Amino acid sequence: MKIVDTLSKKEIIELLGKCWMTHEAMWFYQCFKKFGIEKVNEINQAAMHSLVPIEMERLKKAYGFDKERFETFDELKQFLLATAELLVPDFMNVTFSFPRENVIHWEFNEKQCFGYNGVMMIGAIDKYQCGPLWRIKCWFDYLNIPSEFDPPLGKCMMPEKGKCSGDIQLGFE
Repeated sequence: MKIVDTLSKKEIIELLGKCWMTHEAMWFYQCFKKFGIEKVNEINQAAMHSLVPIEMERLKKAYGFDKERFETFDELKQFLLATAELLVPDFMNVTFSFPRENVIHWEFNEKQCFGYNGVMMIGAIDKYQCGPLWRIKCWFDYLNIPSEFDPPLGKCMMPEKGKCSGDIQLGFE
């Protein structure tokens, strides 16, 4: 039997991420059954909005970031890369890149977004409001970093476009 000390960092991150996402999926599904997709979208966004301040402060503390705010794009980029390593395991099938100053590019592998696949299984994709990107938007809002998503946030774009990718323009001067 393997014990935690024999697991690699990557194996631990994958395991904890899968457990966390399974909880998220079951919570979402139970709320969907009871309240419907419109209400669960609203609750999901409210839950993420209230989670983000706690999450961001924990991460800043863990990384030893003791400034009040991020002053440069590079500071934020390093923070986001560390956060992605911890909170975005491989099974989530998303990559982030930084094609130019103040821009973050996201791309989910074709038809492989964990949110899309889960909501497809329950038959509510036509009205699902993207949760993963909303959470990222909440990060920037909490950190007081102006952000503009292209394409804009809203309904899941996988059904219509067959993919989910875009850019986030950040308001660093």
